[in-house]
Amino acid sequence: MPRQFRPLDRRVLWIALASMLLGIAAALIAELLTALIGLVTNLAFYGRISTAFVSPAGHRLGLWVVVIPVVGGLIVGAMARWGSRAIRGHGIPEAMEQVLLNESRIPPRITWLKPVSSAIAIGTGGPFGAEGPIIATGGALGSLLGQWIRVTADERKTLLAAGAAAGMAAVFCAPVSAVLLAIELLLFERRARSLIPVALATVAATGMRIVFEGSAPMFPMPDMASPGLLALAVYILLGAGIGAISVGVTKLTYAIEDAFEKLPIHWMWWPALGGIAVGAIGYFAPLTLGVGYSNIAGALAGQFGLAAMLSLCVCKLISWSIALGSGTSGGTLAPLFTIGGTLGGAAGLLLVTWAPWLHVDARIAALVCMAAMFAGASRAFLASVVFAFETTQQPHGLLPLLGGCAAAYLVSGLMMHHTIMTEKIARRGVRVPSEYAADHLDRILVRDAGTRPAVTLLATQTSAEVRAWLATDTVEARHQGYPVVDDANRLIGVLTRRDLLAPGIPDETLIASLIRRPPQVVSPTHTLREAADHMVEADIGRLVIVDGKDDRSVLGMLTRGDLLAAHASRLREERHAGRHFGGGAAQST
Repeated sequence: MPRQFRPLDRRVLWIALASMLLGIAAALIAELLTALIGLVTNLAFYGRISTAFVSPAGHRLGLWVVVIPVVGGLIVGAMARWGSRAIRGHGIPEAMEQVLLNESRIPPRITWLKPVSSAIAIGTGGPFGAEGPIIATGGALGSLLGQWIRVTADERKTLLAAGAAAGMAAVFCAPVSAVLLAIELLLFERRARSLIPVALATVAATGMRIVFEGSAPMFPMPDMASPGLLALAVYILLGAGIGAISVGVTKLTYAIEDAFEKLPIHWMWWPALGGIAVGAIGYFAPLTLGVGYSNIAGALAGQFGLAAMLSLCVCKLISWSIALGSGTSGGTLAPLFTIGGTLGGAAGLLLVTWAPWLHVDARIAALVCMAAMFAGASRAFLASVVFAFETTQQPHGLLPLLGGCAAAYLVSGLMMHHTIMTEKIARRGVRVPSEYAADHLDRILVRDAGTRPAVTLLATQTSAEVRAWLATDTVEARHQGYPVVDDANRLIGVLTRRDLLAPGIPDETLIASLIRRPPQVVSPTHTLREAADHMVEADIGRLVIVDGKDDRSVLGMLTRGDLLAAHASRLREERHAGRHFGGGAAQST
């Protein structure tokens, strides 16, 4: 009989311990990558040796600034061609693909190729955030650990997600949103055996981050007042608008990628071509160069005027979408936050000027739109809400964030099938889960789905007798499998129609001699999920239902057909609408 499912076991302790070590390692990698980006930035734009994390916007290179992203693109293209093509892009779709298709096995060389290539791309002016490469590197490190030690594919997936979430937590000091991001984009589940290790990894990474950087919020904002009812309605409408815009941003990015695919030159040269656009835009709008975390903080703190935010929004969108479409190495989170935050801040300033009676706060508008842009583009709804709260530590922003991100999620889901994270791998034929529900079979017990009582055969019957009975074609004789019992009605095995009708069996043969394997049984209190797993493991299509206290007392049969029939209630709950009132019969449609 199959064992009852246990949500936790001792192996979770070891996976949790390994995840905490991953969290510490991811925090160290985040510090090293940040220092490497700072080194490349200082060398490329200021001609000095320093690991200080600075913005390229203060350079004095003039038109020569156009050359620097091109050089960075050439280096990244060469690393991708002769190192690994997997370093192209922002890393999360590639990690999702490995989880879904390759049992979370990421090639070890990605562990160093991804951060180095990203540091070069970002340090030479690429309009990306450092968080994407750190998330990808943390995930690769977790996968590498999972390939080195003896673990299951599910445990390796947990380690990958733990490393990736720890990387995000180490960058933004946002452990809860990192866990939610892992659930929504990498784990494709919410089970205790995976949730606990990932959570502990983010705690360890955040603790290390606090040691290195302190506990101040990533994007500090002045204290805000709780929004009124009219303002709350406006924030929700802004979120819906940003949801529609996020669809356009996603389609624009992949349209540019498709355009690069049509170029008659090798893809290793594309990042250099994208670098031309990055450098040219950076010449006129220096704030678009580099990670731009200070731009997000400025938009949320209300430090930019209307023209500055609109200019930064448009220029960042063009620069980032071309760079990402060219296949260079970088992240998407910070650019999406910048585009959404500046657009929301600009809309908030307009509403403050034109409709002061709405009592809209431009800073809250920027915060809501920043999170809504990511919620709409990635569908990581809960991660977007909590991220905006954790990085600003503004509790009065939670309610408008929830409403705005929900509206963005709704509009995006209605307008676009795939997301900015899944479109790339969906084009390769990968089916990405988008909704996570409790297993329907885990809700139904065997006693409620099996056939009772079972039609049994006596061990003392001959082959000729049973074949003659099968030939009568009665309802009982049409089953595909039968429990065989002895004279005391005790189970001794199971025979199928194929066993009983096989050619070459003498008529006088007792059917008991045809049994070749012990009976596979299940009790009435097991779930259909446990029964289905037992069928798969035993490679059979039916189980004998036996008394829980006596595994030789036959109560019924459970077949694969019964498992499929159990889904009828799920389909009915999903598709049949009806009215139920006054205790009368339901009116359904």
